[in-house]
Amino acid sequence: PANCLEIDVVNPKTHGFGRQRYTDYEVRMKTNLPIFRTKDSTVRRRYSDFDWLRQELERETKILVPPLPDKALSRQLPWVGEKDGLFNDDFIEERRKGLEIFINKVAGHPLAQNEKSLHEFLQAPEVDHNYIPGKVRAR
Repeated sequence: PANCLEIDVVNPKTHGFGRQRYTDYEVRMKTNLPIFRTKDSTVRRRYSDFDWLRQELERETKILVPPLPDKALSRQLPWVGEKDGLFNDDFIEERRKGLEIFINKVAGHPLAQNEKSLHEFLQAPEVDHNYIPGKVRAR
């Protein structure tokens, strides 16, 4: 069969209260590409994890890394009401779509597929920000 790499960003969940509140997303990957050790994985990631991946790829590769959806700083201002803030359902859905587009563009790039940071992001239960950057070899 043809090479296949499908990544879905789904099932956003908001956790915590007040300043400790955040939303994370389920990142599901299915692939038959030999470079990936695990062919089927599901992890939960926050926006900050996507941002970490973007920064790692910019630092470690020569590829043009696509932008993330914006940080929505205007939605985080103290006077912004609950219905217009970071946890508004429409905003969460827009961000989810943007994150899904981002991760599919990145993961679809052959040079990015060799980066440990991408494998860490897609397959590790928790992103280890102290991982050792490097290349992954197909098995």
